[in-house]
Amino acid sequence: MPITEKLRDPNVDQLFEAILSLRTVEECYRFFEDLATVGEIRALAQRFAVARMLYAGKTYEEIVAATGASTATISRVKKCLYYGADGYTLVLSRLQESNRLLPTPANPTDEARTPIG
Repeated sequence: MPITEKLRDPNVDQLFEAILSLRTVEECYRFFEDLATVGEIRALAQRFAVARMLYAGKTYEEIVAATGASTATISRVKKCLYYGADGYTLVLSRLQESNRLLPTPANPTDEARTPIG
C-alpha cells in the first residue's frame, strides 16, 4: 500500500535514517530515551504488543488482560494491521522468521501488564 503523503517529509526521512543506523537494542534504548518520553515509548511498545497478539490470533479480552490497552487502541491497531500500510505485518513476519518474535502470554498476569496512562 502507498505511504501517506501526510507522513512523508525530509525530517521524517532523517529520523527513520537515524533509527536505521542503530545497531543494538541498547543503542535503541539510548536514542529513544533522548528522543521521547517514557510514556510515549511505552505507548508505542503497547501498540506493538497489541499488534503481536492480534497477529497471533488473541482475542480482545486476552489482549486487554495482558497489555492494559483499551479496546479503542486494540481496534485502531487491528485496523492498521489488516488494512494499513502492511508495516506491522512486515515487521512481525520478519521477527517470526528470525525467531525473535516474543511469545504471546497464554495466561496473562497483572505483572505482565503495561498500562499506559
